[in-house]
Amino acid sequence: MKFNVFKNTVLLFVLVMISCASKAKDKTPFAFEGDQLIKQAHDSKQIIVGANQTESYLPLLKGKRIGIVANQTSVIFKKSVSAQNASTNNHFVHLVDSLLALHINVKKVFAPEHGFRGNADAGEAVKDGIDTKTNLPIVSLYGKNKKPSAEQLKELDIIIFDIQDVGARFYTYISSLHYVMEACAEAGIQLILFDRPNPNGHYIDGPVLEQTHKSFVGMHPIPVVHGMTIGEYAKMINGEKWLANGVQCDLMVISIKNYKHNLSYNLPIKPSPNLPNDKAINLYPSLCFFEGTNVSAGRGTETQFQIYGSPFLKKDVFHFEFTPQPNHGAKHPKYKSMLCYGENLMHDKPLNRLNLSWLIKAYNNTKNKDEFFNSFFTKLAGTKKLQQQIEAGLSEEEIKASWQDNLNSFREIRKTYLMYN
Repeated sequence: MKFNVFKNTVLLFVLVMISCASKAKDKTPFAFEGDQLIKQAHDSKQIIVGANQTESYLPLLKGKRIGIVANQTSVIFKKSVSAQNASTNNHFVHLVDSLLALHINVKKVFAPEHGFRGNADAGEAVKDGIDTKTNLPIVSLYGKNKKPSAEQLKELDIIIFDIQDVGARFYTYISSLHYVMEACAEAGIQLILFDRPNPNGHYIDGPVLEQTHKSFVGMHPIPVVHGMTIGEYAKMINGEKWLANGVQCDLMVISIKNYKHNLSYNLPIKPSPNLPNDKAINLYPSLCFFEGTNVSAGRGTETQFQIYGSPFLKKDVFHFEFTPQPNHGAKHPKYKSMLCYGENLMHDKPLNRLNLSWLIKAYNNTKNKDEFFNSFFTKLAGTKKLQQQIEAGLSEEEIKASWQDNLNSFREIRKTYLMYN
């Protein structure tokens, strides 16, 4: 009898453990082969973003005049709700609203690409204005005014920078960071940066930008995927003296608690209108190259950066079809109302590397190779070599081999600025 009770107890324990393991697995958004990305354990400590650590920064803000560089991702998650699981407005409060409620003297908001509330198209002009909820003045940092002027900063003591990045060189929030740091350094204003996880922080890949191809979609000699949080990246900008005239910013980073680069991290808020989910964010570094070609990366659909296609790709090779139409984030999509042939990548395995195979396949199967690339491609790639290599028929392996010396040099520099394992 005692043996049966013992046996049943053991069986019940095993079933509970299996059930818990299954639930933990379901909550893990990414699972890669090998040791490239370690699954976040079911009982791991909760990731706490910089903005949530009010005890670290509120004393610094009291009695100061504050400017904030922010967008829709600049939020504080409510207690007992992790950033991983916050999916509705009930689970978080915007940083600006929170600071105002705490009687912090917020004077103005600086808005990057896509605007303060994150509803502008890619490349669309973001205008100065007044935030209807708080009545705070909004200063655009996109378009002609990428860098805050001395006049815009003259009544401020501290600038807070809190924006969710996705870890790709051509994602323009890190370019806005550069100009904000530069303006703060020149004005003698401290910059406090609230760090957030990098959802593509588990790998480093891509050609390193050549300075002759510097632009707002690539300002620094780093690879396409740099494997750093935005806080680590700010430290690199400062330490490598990439700001104009070698000036350095008075920088303070409020770091993330319980974070490692190889932990999976799903974003609870879209970082921009055309990155609607984790899949798009994971594919973005690879598919963004299509923005410099005559191929659509899915803007004008509800699966942006999860599909690609064009009217000019061979339909006997590409069997997936879609027709772009104006929508939120793409008022004038490429190939509006035109049938496109391409591939659906929504069910492909998550990436732990930059994938060039789709770009090469599209080039090799377009109807007119002379019209495939446009001038924007070199800005995205940061080099002319990638286009030349694809046109010359090099394989993905051969192209990637040509990056390795520069990537190894970058990895050594990167080590100096890492804050997380």
